[in-house]
Amino acid sequence: MSAAWDLERKPPEPELIRDCVHCGFCLPTCPSYAVFEEEMDSPRGRIVLMRIGHEPDSEISPEMVTHFDRCLGCMACVTACPSGVQYDKLIEATRAQLERRVKRPRGERLVRRMIYSLFPYPRRLKVLRGPLRAYQAIRLNRLLARVGLLDRLPKSLQAMESLAPKLGHVDKLPERTPAVGTKRKTVGLLTGCVQGTFFPDVNAATVRVLAAEGCEVVVPPRQGCCGALSAHAGREPEALAFAKRLIETFEATAVDAIVVNAAGCGSNLKDYAHQLRDEPEWAERAEALSAKARDISELLDELGPVAPRHELAVTVAYQDACHLGHAQGVRAQPRRLLRDIPGIELREPFEAEICCGSAGTYNLLHPEPARELGERKANAVLATGAQLMVTANPGCWMQVATTLARMGRRMPVAHTVQVLDAAIRGVPVQDMLAAALDGPGTVV
Repeated sequence: MSAAWDLERKPPEPELIRDCVHCGFCLPTCPSYAVFEEEMDSPRGRIVLMRIGHEPDSEISPEMVTHFDRCLGCMACVTACPSGVQYDKLIEATRAQLERRVKRPRGERLVRRMIYSLFPYPRRLKVLRGPLRAYQAIRLNRLLARVGLLDRLPKSLQAMESLAPKLGHVDKLPERTPAVGTKRKTVGLLTGCVQGTFFPDVNAATVRVLAAEGCEVVVPPRQGCCGALSAHAGREPEALAFAKRLIETFEATAVDAIVVNAAGCGSNLKDYAHQLRDEPEWAERAEALSAKARDISELLDELGPVAPRHELAVTVAYQDACHLGHAQGVRAQPRRLLRDIPGIELREPFEAEICCGSAGTYNLLHPEPARELGERKANAVLATGAQLMVTANPGCWMQVATTLARMGRRMPVAHTVQVLDAAIRGVPVQDMLAAALDGPGTVV
């Protein structure tokens, strides 16, 4: 007798499955349950399917695959669960099983191959920048839309085209930036794949703020992907290979902390110790790196401010990135940093726990439910009446900004560290808002 899961290769652990008492506290916070209104599209429903996968003679049915695929991996259920169910570990183990044991339809395989052979590779993304900038500069999208070609593309490609941020100039970051004044720490910066390629101004602002707050900043050259997208998709061998290369990269820097400004990447770095727990030659090294990983807001909050802040009279809607708030538990720190800026009024969107629909590659693989969730989040942000939306993840930025534009309600969007940078440098609030409206790559 055999089970659906490969019991020799890290299936979802029965002990963790048994932690779920099926109370239903996860239901109001689950975005896929909100969209599909199906029990098996909730965390507790999927946990039932995980348990079934351990039963003798069970099989992975197409319906099971659909329900697991519909999960955004946002971890809102982890925050809501009173029993401490580690759904994050369960769903990643399950997706690794699906990746190994399920043959998907040909069209879906091609889309996935395209996504995962592009986005985790910074050099390949940088090659894409030139053609994409030209495409945007001549407004080819308007012509393609007018003649109806965009509508003929597969839904995933339509989503990719619409989500592409407006690209601007990229200045190469120095490998080492000295601290301003007394040095308090030496930190390394993870530049990220999407962040480094499409949001270079966020990285530049991160370096400036860290230096202003007394940090020497080291940017290791030729650093690769952290493996977040691969890990969250169940592409385990690929994710572990990326993790090992990044561990080697930062081991050579001898920094006090590794700073991350993309929530999904930060969550993944902090999970290295778990991912590499069964590899004796890597387990301690992974644990050491995880212990050094800090979100930019987390580190700045720990250090406390030394650089003066100028006034920014602006109302801000702060949108929690799921992998910052739910996966890392970093909620109060960015809010404290923003409230400490004179003139800022912070406003909270309703349903803050519900994912915006970006979720790594979810909005590319499942564009229709992602679109519904994007509109739900955009309406929540608009309801605050804020002048500026602030978030901490490039996926959230693209998802909500694109949705607002599609709704005819364009709104400035910025990363937390960009607002801090503007306050420290004394950038006029109107200039900051104009840059945030123009999109990534705009320098103020």
